[in-house]
Amino acid sequence: MNSKERINTALNHKTLDRIPIDFAGTAVTGIHVLAIERLRDYYGLEKKPVKVIEPYQMLGEIENDLKEILGVDTIGITPKNNMFGIANENWREFKFHWGQVVLVPGEFNTTTEPDGSLLIYPEGDVSAPACAKMPSSGYFFDAIIRQDPIDEDKLNVEDNLEEFGEISDEDLTYWKNEIENCADSDKAVVATFGGTALGDIALVPAMWLKHPKGIRDISEWYMSTAIRQDYVHAIFEKQKEIGINNLAKIFGVVGNNVDVVFVCGTDFGTQSSQFCSAETYNELYAPYYKKVNEWIHTNTTWKSMKHSCGAVEPFMEHFSKSGFDIINPVQVNAVGMDPQLLKDKYGDRLTFWGGGVDTQQVLPFGTPEEVEKQVLKHCEIFSQNGGFVFNTVHNIQANVPVENIVAMIDGLRKFHSEE
Repeated sequence: MNSKERINTALNHKTLDRIPIDFAGTAVTGIHVLAIERLRDYYGLEKKPVKVIEPYQMLGEIENDLKEILGVDTIGITPKNNMFGIANENWREFKFHWGQVVLVPGEFNTTTEPDGSLLIYPEGDVSAPACAKMPSSGYFFDAIIRQDPIDEDKLNVEDNLEEFGEISDEDLTYWKNEIENCADSDKAVVATFGGTALGDIALVPAMWLKHPKGIRDISEWYMSTAIRQDYVHAIFEKQKEIGINNLAKIFGVVGNNVDVVFVCGTDFGTQSSQFCSAETYNELYAPYYKKVNEWIHTNTTWKSMKHSCGAVEPFMEHFSKSGFDIINPVQVNAVGMDPQLLKDKYGDRLTFWGGGVDTQQVLPFGTPEEVEKQVLKHCEIFSQNGGFVFNTVHNIQANVPVENIVAMIDGLRKFHSEE
């Protein structure tokens, strides 16, 4: 069974030869560039700078030699431009304050604050206001809110739609070429086409726009989902329409050569509760998710992925009814997110993509033995009758001990050898 077959067998909730594995298939299943460098050193791989393929979270490219060691079954395809509106091309070396030399895109233009913080700019244009900041002691960027004062009488839905529009011929050609480049691979293709992430809080500040209009403050956006629901409905309705039209055009050039499409990264959970009620989800979000997923399932063989951090067990049934096939990251250490409970209640309808090991406590602060123990336990629970793709609970961060990451991989191998 090859990787593509393995992923699709898992997605169809059937027993398979081993648990499929994803690292770097999406922007929420990746590994920080520093952790990648340390893994390459540990395994004695060629020494070379790691490419920063997602600079907002400082996620690195996992090259084929390391993918082979990790057992990765996926290829992640992302838009031509990253979260800062910069094309991932014309790579050059850049040294960060923790001492690592990496490769960044040519237009990765920054300035340094007196305190050592790093500022980055939309489209690399340093004449525009900075859109994100990396603290001098940090390992990734935080969005800078660029929000004009809100005038309730002048709110314009089009302002929150300026980043959404008809896909260009240039981008269609990009997607066509990217998918064609995967034709000789036996790995499952996971595509993030964009444009369907209704209310994703990471996207609300629109860091790739030089002067974003509309409601762009994160707090203000969350309040809007409660006090400006008509405004949010109007945004989602138009975004849904544009998104489906664009998906149809993309499908016209890539066809069913995509296995999984990342639809939305909107978070609905905190560590201990939810951002809104299930009733609000069903009223404000579900109608638009259903339309997008209905189009996907009617017209393609793609499976749709929904990302949501936090304690979202009360939403799992609603995610399923909204047409999502896959849930990520499965935050097993949040309230109510017990692996056995999730598998028993939803494992016949939802594929859990993640949840292999806790990234808040066990992976960064546990012993290698504790990491391996949790990996074995979670694999035993989630892998029953398919419906599980191994990944951590969200991205692996910079200073996770390399011995613990290795223990995670060794735990996977041990699980497969014992089956």
